[in-house]
Amino acid sequence: MGKLDVTVRKICYISGTRADFGLMRSTLTAIRDAEGLDLNVIVTGMHLNSKYGHTITDIEEAGLAIIARVQVDMEEASGVNMARNIGTMVAGFAGVLAEQRPDVVLLLGDRGEMLAGALAAIHLNIPVVHIHGGERSGTIDEPVRHAISKLSHFHFTATADARARLIRMGESASNVYVIGAPGIDGIVELAQESRGALCAIFGFDPARPLALFVYHPVVQESDCDGKEVAEILDLLISRGIQVVALRPNSDAGSDAIRTRLESRASHALVHLLTHMGRARFAAMMAEADVMIGNSSAGIIEAASFGIPVVNIGSRQNLRERNKNVRDVDLNLQAIGDAIDRAMQAGRYPRTNIYGDGQAARRIVALLQNIPLDNTVLMKTNAY
Repeated sequence: MGKLDVTVRKICYISGTRADFGLMRSTLTAIRDAEGLDLNVIVTGMHLNSKYGHTITDIEEAGLAIIARVQVDMEEASGVNMARNIGTMVAGFAGVLAEQRPDVVLLLGDRGEMLAGALAAIHLNIPVVHIHGGERSGTIDEPVRHAISKLSHFHFTATADARARLIRMGESASNVYVIGAPGIDGIVELAQESRGALCAIFGFDPARPLALFVYHPVVQESDCDGKEVAEILDLLISRGIQVVALRPNSDAGSDAIRTRLESRASHALVHLLTHMGRARFAAMMAEADVMIGNSSAGIIEAASFGIPVVNIGSRQNLRERNKNVRDVDLNLQAIGDAIDRAMQAGRYPRTNIYGDGQAARRIVALLQNIPLDNTVLMKTNAY
């Protein structure tokens, strides 16, 4: 069999959300600038919709080459639409990948965009590299993440535990590498805005308590009416805590959460945003007194700032935890108690089990050197 390897390796990254691009931005710029690598990006999903901030502008401002925009229907936030959109993306990605013929398709995490990318690439005999595989979460994210891993040829994991899990799942140990979480690379240095500057932007008093609230739907619980979101905001308001809240992603159930958030947006202690740039989000984690919700940022990136986190519900169930995280069920009394304890605890030491902030360097080196001969494509379980 002939070699797939070439002098300059063409890397194609697929991005569908503000979240995945924010986590990967420093890595993608490092790939773009690296010798022997050529980076292009396919953009889809929330990036292309004004309802979610039209965040393709973040990618454009980073100076990354966009080779395609694959539109999907973002109007109905339902499980049916999520499934249909995966089909739309598979078809769209397949056409772009067939034309561009990258040497590697690079994917992050557990969303439908990444699953569609893996499905398209593997049918075109293009090696797939998956970042953040092997992790547990207990919601629909986990089986989607594992499905992407089984469709991938190389795995760049955030932790040794995730690597071990992938090997137990039948992935070849020689193709599973621990690189750390890309999202913590340079994140502390990004946080340049002071508490006073942030509060001036949001119309808040820097002397009063400040919280960052990020809450997304759980697909298996998408028939809920989102009332818990308004109730959590009421808990914070009743304690005199100023809240910067982000609108949710596009998953099934997000419309109800968005409606509940907007029902409190006029309160003087609430500032509601559709999108917050990565640098400002980092500054909020550096300066806020507590982070509340169910975002993976509370599990992974927040520890780099030592901010106490109240993690609510099942969305991040079973993920590896840093010491700054307090888990609580969807129970208002328990949530209120956890908020009080978090505020009293103050900041934690800035240690993070998800890596040392050097993931981009390792990813670049691996993309430059992993073998891309045709035997890579003949994937089987290792047991």
